[in-house]
Amino acid sequence: MLESFDINSWTGPFPAETRARAQGALERGGVLYFPKLAFALLGRESELRDARLSDGKAKNISLDHGTGKLQGTSASGERAALLAAMMERFGAGATVFVRDLLPNYAGIERARTSYRPVEVKDRAYSKLHDDRLLHIDAFPSRPMKDGRRILRFFANIAPPQPDGGGSRHWHVGEPFENFAKAFAPHIKPHFPGKSWLWDKLGVTRGRRSAYDEMMLSLHDAAKQDASYQKNSPQTAMAFPPGSCWLVYTDQVLHAALGGEFALEQTFHFDAARMGEPERAPIRVLERLTGRTLA
Repeated sequence: MLESFDINSWTGPFPAETRARAQGALERGGVLYFPKLAFALLGRESELRDARLSDGKAKNISLDHGTGKLQGTSASGERAALLAAMMERFGAGATVFVRDLLPNYAGIERARTSYRPVEVKDRAYSKLHDDRLLHIDAFPSRPMKDGRRILRFFANIAPPQPDGGGSRHWHVGEPFENFAKAFAPHIKPHFPGKSWLWDKLGVTRGRRSAYDEMMLSLHDAAKQDASYQKNSPQTAMAFPPGSCWLVYTDQVLHAALGGEFALEQTFHFDAARMGEPERAPIRVLERLTGRTLA
């Protein structure tokens, strides 16, 4: 599941065999791990390793790179400008890195950049919002419509600790198809017109497809199934300070159990442009259900 790379540069070109190994591992549901790829903080940016930057409401601080707008933070003025600049520098660097590593992914789109400064295990969430529970990613308000992928790049910027602490702790679950075979037959269809209504009311940014509805249902079903959370196959992973990792979070069941000070960049990508598009969640679900979902 964990595919490690000795890359320490944020820009390519990377060897052809490295690019091929990275793309293949990703599409098979692996987590790409870069233990030597540190995102270095500059100047006063070390002051941003502060949980008080969170507004205490949102799970993370987000940056819209198109507008420069920050959400989910208590910071204002000069401190907010410093935070936005750091997040933008990370997001721009992550975009160059991913595009250089995966040049076959023409049309990959940069979405929101996020910062997660609060210790995961210390927060209280509702069950459906608790990312300490094993889940796949599905966005309630941002439909993927035609099965576009959710690819996420993470960096642990916690300060190194003498005792080896500061790691971001994850559990990764079973292959997506095994999970879907168990849960998809029990998913109840959403009531007719729901996607149309949510779009018209502005709850969603566009109309959800049948694929979006099924992915949301699978996300919720996994989190609400206490037996699955306790007994399903899970592999523990730890990402120490100064490391990065890349994963299709719409395909890889994952749970973030502990850690703080993580940066994350989300990318969207057309499943049809994959090397093995039949591995995309939409294609798996269409095979299992016998339905066209988008």
